[in-house]
Amino acid sequence: MSKEPDSGPAFSHRVKVAQVSHVPTELRIRADERQRAAIAKLWDILSVEALTADVKIRRWKKDGVKVIGTVHAEVTQACVVTLEPVPEVIDEEFEENFVPEGSALARIPANDAGEIVVDPDGPDIELFSGDEIDVGAFVAEMAAMALDPYPRKAGVEFAEHIEGDAAQDKKPSPFAVLKNMKLEK
Repeated sequence: MSKEPDSGPAFSHRVKVAQVSHVPTELRIRADERQRAAIAKLWDILSVEALTADVKIRRWKKDGVKVIGTVHAEVTQACVVTLEPVPEVIDEEFEENFVPEGSALARIPANDAGEIVVDPDGPDIELFSGDEIDVGAFVAEMAAMALDPYPRKAGVEFAEHIEGDAAQDKKPSPFAVLKNMKLEK
């Protein structure tokens, strides 16, 4: 069995970290037709008609990068009931901090007992290696997480779906046989 070499992400827009300053840089990135087809295949959906993002990138702390923006996607998925096409529009905001591998900012602090303490309200941190961040791959990931996991055409219900009867689903007690036995004396 031969395996195809990894050709990288379906949607990519790389930014050199060395060129990012404390003054926000604004970007508008858009997936072309080839990239949208590759994304649809990756996500296992019918099609991706549009994928764009408006992004602001700036330096964060000493060696990190903050990425803030919005992603807009127009996709078509198959209805989970009828398999008919279901269009969906995604508009999501995101904010993420990227730090290089090995950065002190990436370390999760531990308390005196050695337990890792995670602040749920703290900043989201992604690690990157090398001297670039792939903002396009991150944007595609944000759109993928916003997809409806169970798309359903409007007004469609599960017609043949039968909920189990609690009395039928109940397993017989292993002691049911014993109740009809008579004790001999």
